[in-house]
Amino acid sequence: MAGPEQQQQSQQPQRRQFCNFIFYKVDPAWRRLSEDERTRGKQEFIRAIEEYQGKVIVIAYSTVGIRPETDIMLWRISYEMELFQEMSTKIMASGLGKYLSTPYSYLSMTKRSIYVDNHSHEGQESKRLTIIPGRSKYIFVYPFLKTREWFLLTKAARQGMMDEHIEVGHRFPSVKLNTTYSFGLDDQEWVVAFESDKPEDFLDLVMALRETEGSRYTLRDTPIFTCIRKSLKEALDTLGG
Repeated sequence: MAGPEQQQQSQQPQRRQFCNFIFYKVDPAWRRLSEDERTRGKQEFIRAIEEYQGKVIVIAYSTVGIRPETDIMLWRISYEMELFQEMSTKIMASGLGKYLSTPYSYLSMTKRSIYVDNHSHEGQESKRLTIIPGRSKYIFVYPFLKTREWFLLTKAARQGMMDEHIEVGHRFPSVKLNTTYSFGLDDQEWVVAFESDKPEDFLDLVMALRETEGSRYTLRDTPIFTCIRKSLKEALDTLGG
């Protein structure tokens, strides 16, 4: 039987994480700088991120040659939203940061899903309050909004459609879903990020989801970003300098 201290701990709400998917575009003028200036700028950029090691999880991706209006994406996870701002301030002050614009940035939080109590699938637990990034080569990220009609349906009606949605997802175990929530924090309602080593499986998954009943209630699920995972240094090296 649990003691008083254990019972008290179990009653305390679990901490929820903040997530940020921030996309950068480099000004072509940066490539015309001297090699020494570009190298120094990238080193300053890396140091600005490494300063937050242990406080902010940062995973780097490149979109060079894939998405024309972005070059790199940082997936940032922390228990303190303010750390995203502090880090970004230092990034912008770096030699490279002075040549970067931010075409997209999505803010969200973890939250326990209300639809997955009766579902269990290793690596697919959308009910997680803690994001545990995998090691997949690719990530597919997009903001997601449902119609207002969706929220006016009964819980039972929504659960039935979500059961179908989840069942389709289970057919593609190579694709790991990370769902985070943006209600009131940002323009979208969710940000979804699918990790996989097999883009073909993700493509087939999305096609299959289009045929589900719940798809009727999708308002927007674009832009969609296909990103290739790199070390931070490797991601910066794809900028061409």
